[in-house]
Amino acid sequence: MRILDGAHISYEALSYEDDGEHALAKGAAELTAQKLGIDPSCVFKTIVMRTDSKEVVVFCQSALHEINLKKARNACGAKEVTPVKQEELLALTGYVRGGCSPLGMKRTYRTFIDQSATSHEKIYISAGVRGQQLALNPADLVRITNATVTDLVL
Repeated sequence: MRILDGAHISYEALSYEDDGEHALAKGAAELTAQKLGIDPSCVFKTIVMRTDSKEVVVFCQSALHEINLKKARNACGAKEVTPVKQEELLALTGYVRGGCSPLGMKRTYRTFIDQSATSHEKIYISAGVRGQQLALNPADLVRITNATVTDLVL
């Protein structure tokens, strides 16, 4: 939120009851959306991956869909991409699984946002902790993260 405030980007912070369950199965977006009373297609998840050259890259996409690894590889120009291990996530980003935000990571990583974000007036991303989301204009997120907008979903 400090980053957005510093950049004079308008956002809204929303909180919901976190039950501690952050399985990587489909349904998390619907549950979050239901708790917040929002459209689940506007909930975007942050996926941190490592390329075959050991570069850490960040993908942000609708939580209703699976990431297409071929499209992710093409987007970042890698031969392979694999999710970072859960136990590495905190050290690399400063965030835990279920609370990872594309904003404010410990380092700046190349970021790719699915093109479906641009079809919404606002999208919801993690605020950096479990149980809190940020609503903001996708164009502002692209600008503040210096992201590449591309097609990432199956």
